[in-house]
Amino acid sequence: MRRLIAVDWGSTSLRGALLDADSRVLGEISVPAGILTVAAGDFAAVFEQHFGAWMSQPGALALVCGMAGSRQGWREAPYCACPAGFADIASRLLWIEPDRIALVPGLSCEENGVPDVMRGEETQVFGALDLLGLADAQLVLPGTHSKWVQVRAGKIVGLRTFMTGELYGLLRTHSILARTLPPTDGELDVDAFERGLAHARDSASLLHAAFSARTLSLFERLPAASMPSYLSGLVIGEELRAQTLAASGLPLVLIGAPALTARYRLALAAQGLAAQCVGTEAGWRGLDAIARQLSRRLS
Repeated sequence: MRRLIAVDWGSTSLRGALLDADSRVLGEISVPAGILTVAAGDFAAVFEQHFGAWMSQPGALALVCGMAGSRQGWREAPYCACPAGFADIASRLLWIEPDRIALVPGLSCEENGVPDVMRGEETQVFGALDLLGLADAQLVLPGTHSKWVQVRAGKIVGLRTFMTGELYGLLRTHSILARTLPPTDGELDVDAFERGLAHARDSASLLHAAFSARTLSLFERLPAASMPSYLSGLVIGEELRAQTLAASGLPLVLIGAPALTARYRLALAAQGLAAQCVGTEAGWRGLDAIARQLSRRLS
């Protein structure tokens, strides 16, 4: 297989990895050069600045996933509609430079007549399935906009987005709760986090439950240093309250950075559910699988 430059170009960051013919990561790049920082018409120059040396190697192939394929990105790569499998996504690449640089399309699903979308996470999903040898699973990708993805027989059949991380940030910095929270989050207080999970589970709505972060501080029921962990438990608990995980019977897989997946693993354990964890290597694995499929087509 050709030398692969696997790129995840998001809204706020640009990450890339150089993979050899045996799928080994030879080097990685991570810079705060997300699409929101790139002026219109400058995407090719920014790409060349960070990946030009890797692309100079004979036969180099770059596959770019994430928000670079959005309307605000390099070029818009139309979404693939659910249900969609790996082959569907691999066949819908948008070539920036023929046979050299391609954008990976995102994915769209509909629920109750309302669309939901993701860009970049689909490569992580298929990479995780490949790493774990699964064809059926419920995959959770925590983050600013957490994604819950259901896969059956190797196809993504359902997708739901929860604005959990963004809501935490808004409550943390722009609400009345911010006045009683410490300047930084600090280490996770597991007891406070689990207390937040429990209150979210027992409450009818986060709109009501969130105010408890104010009153527990007001009556000194929790120390200020523990309040970020409690608030994190509230919003993650609300996210989990919307799921029917036990009923699905699907294996649970968490994909993401260890610090964040650890919180979700605790939250799931509080409901008696276990989950496997996969890190950021899932994204590289998914892009590598696309490159291998391309190689087979050309051989």
